[in-house]
Amino acid sequence: MPDDWQRALAVVAHPDDLEYGCAAAIAVWTDAGREVSYVLATRGEAGIDTLEPARCGPLRELEQRASAAVVGVSEVAFLDHADGVIEYGPALRRDIAAAIRRYRPELVITLNHRDTWGGTAWNTPDHVAVGRATLDAAGDAGNRWIFPELTDQGLGPWDGVRWVAVAGSSSPTHAVHATAGLERAVRSLLEHRTYIEALTDEDPQTYARTLLTGFAEETGKRFGNRPAVAFELFPR
Repeated sequence: MPDDWQRALAVVAHPDDLEYGCAAAIAVWTDAGREVSYVLATRGEAGIDTLEPARCGPLRELEQRASAAVVGVSEVAFLDHADGVIEYGPALRRDIAAAIRRYRPELVITLNHRDTWGGTAWNTPDHVAVGRATLDAAGDAGNRWIFPELTDQGLGPWDGVRWVAVAGSSSPTHAVHATAGLERAVRSLLEHRTYIEALTDEDPQTYARTLLTGFAEETGKRFGNRPAVAFELFPR
């Protein structure tokens, strides 16, 4: 992965999206003094069957903020799109372009925007919409004639995005060796305890450690046989 950058912005759909495999790389980056901010399209309010959205959303927001702090991220913002029914289109692109103009990153990170995970497991509409809109918004943010109302709001064009890195891609091109960040990635995922306990009967510690270690080791087989987090990198 390129390392000649200072600011990154991660844009995903839900709380926990970054913790399932990407947080170890973020921990490595923040350790090196780089700034990483999170923007989430939703508060994950439809993500737990046993909790109605009005209770679930605020709880998952708290868990996400705690999770981000574990890997050195203090800035977490929410766009308040509706969980489960995010629509790809100009409104979503505008909100993400506004965030890019506000945080002025050189690197933008998002999650798999394709229909499937590895060709066999169907992706969710929210991931597809947000991933695709993020790739588009990286260009929108630098064009003063797209969403000119953002300039009127004090968010002038930012054409400084140099790469968009897609985590969870079935066609990765670059990787971050993640051993130094793996333990904090496990602790970061564990902050989503309410979600994990609704998802599985397995002990949360065992679940998080086994899952993330397995992901990193399997990815590392393609990138130097060291635990890694992989990305599909789109230069701009």
